[in-house]
Amino acid sequence: MSSVCWSFTQSMAMSLTARALSGGVGIVDSRIHAAAPSPAFSSSLIGFSPLHYVVGCRRKVRKLGRGVIEASSRGLEEKEEDGAEGLSRRAVLGGLLAGYMSLSGTEALDARAEIPTYRKYVDRLDGYAFSYPSGWIQVRGAGADVFFRDPVNLDENVLVEMSSPSSSKFKSVEDLGPPEEAAKKVLQQQLTEFMSTRIGVRREANITATRSRVGGDGKLYYEVEVVASSYANNNQLAVMPGDRVAKLEWSRRYLSVLGVENSRLYQLRLQVPENVADLEQQDLRKIMESFQVLKLEA
Repeated sequence: MSSVCWSFTQSMAMSLTARALSGGVGIVDSRIHAAAPSPAFSSSLIGFSPLHYVVGCRRKVRKLGRGVIEASSRGLEEKEEDGAEGLSRRAVLGGLLAGYMSLSGTEALDARAEIPTYRKYVDRLDGYAFSYPSGWIQVRGAGADVFFRDPVNLDENVLVEMSSPSSSKFKSVEDLGPPEEAAKKVLQQQLTEFMSTRIGVRREANITATRSRVGGDGKLYYEVEVVASSYANNNQLAVMPGDRVAKLEWSRRYLSVLGVENSRLYQLRLQVPENVADLEQQDLRKIMESFQVLKLEA
């Protein structure tokens, strides 16, 4: 048996025996950790409980004091002397507790690693800026001024559009009317975009929320949420209406932020599947609230 394994198991046995004699609760004692392994083994023990380490040794530990402990491939089994009942169960529970705490720490690290990060996109030529998830990629030729999307889930994307400076002279987003009136214009625009020439396809869209807010730059912005769905018949050419059953193809949520600067109307639009929109609400809000229109230098 290696000196590291023996030192570790010896310390554990002594600790458990002392706890049994004192009548204390049989949780793995902190003294177990005093017999620290050599540096060469330190990295391999990260994330493992002391019980796992003893079982991994697959060696028998000789009698120490009044308790006898065996570590075998079938687990940790203790032979009791003088009627010290329940020590084996307490030892196992202690090891399981230590293992659980170790795994909980690992899960916490994984959760922190999954916290999304963002990149800032600034267009000083056209006058706007916003943040987007760092894992998204830019797609050129999509018809918008700029377009980013998730390379895994293509239904998640963000784009920015703006009116032509020669055909519009906006002074404020309030030129669109109140947020409810602006939302109707956004809805009509999206219904036009969603129009399909396929037989048996029906598109529906509804406004679900409107609001106005003052951004960190002191400018007024409108926000509009629209849920759009597409339905298609499973048998478009059927004669009887009962044979043409419409099934849902997709349902998406569109979140728009409207702002005015440089006599132009700017629109940031987020698209996300409806079934995950609520789960990603915090991330979507971060992107929407990052949108700013910038004053162009003369």
